[in-house]
Amino acid sequence: MVQEATKTLNRQIICALDTPDLDEALDVARRLSPHVGAFKIGHALTLAHGLDVVDRLRDAGAARIFLDLKFHDIPNSVAIAVAEAARRGVWMMTLHIAGGPAMLSAAVEETCRYSEDERPLLVGVSVLTSLDETTLAGTLGVSRSLEDQMVSLSKLAMQCELDGVVCSAHEIKVLRTAIGTRGVIVTPGIRFATGDHHDQKRVGDANTALADGADYLVIGRALTSAADPVATLAGLGLVSA
Repeated sequence: MVQEATKTLNRQIICALDTPDLDEALDVARRLSPHVGAFKIGHALTLAHGLDVVDRLRDAGAARIFLDLKFHDIPNSVAIAVAEAARRGVWMMTLHIAGGPAMLSAAVEETCRYSEDERPLLVGVSVLTSLDETTLAGTLGVSRSLEDQMVSLSKLAMQCELDGVVCSAHEIKVLRTAIGTRGVIVTPGIRFATGDHHDQKRVGDANTALADGADYLVIGRALTSAADPVATLAGLGLVSA
């Protein structure tokens, strides 16, 4: 029973490959693929190596790829990006909700061309976890509070039929209430209680994030730099060591 629960938890863990070094990323994929449910790639790997990196990672054991490029462009351009991601077999990808209803709808319509097993999940980004209330209001001129901005944009994402949203551990409860159970919630910024927060302002611990309603947790440097990933996951409270 404990082993089965561990498998379920591991499937909710997304390992972030935040490196431009393909050999390093492939090594991490080989080491961690038995312990995590997916791998997140972004600009660091794709700008250096193109989307061929998806196939390379899959060959190294990464069964599910989360393409985190946060598309924000005119509707046709984003639809083309979604089509290419689907063609590459990407499992999940991100869009900026601020791109608006037409852009979001174009992305969703593109996924409808593919079968349930082939289409990538579309998750919307409302407010980056590197931003705080002061920056949002004082620098970017957003009149809503950070929480209200996230709720409003996340509701828009669901109205446009995205599959879910991205939010920090601080907003999980309020967004779960706002979007209901239909949408998935992906939470980055998962850290040890005493760990370095790096460039993220809004972080949280794994167990609380899951209890509050997150479906997937994104863990990067705390996991990829660990000599013993199983012990690291145990330290996050996710598995029995």
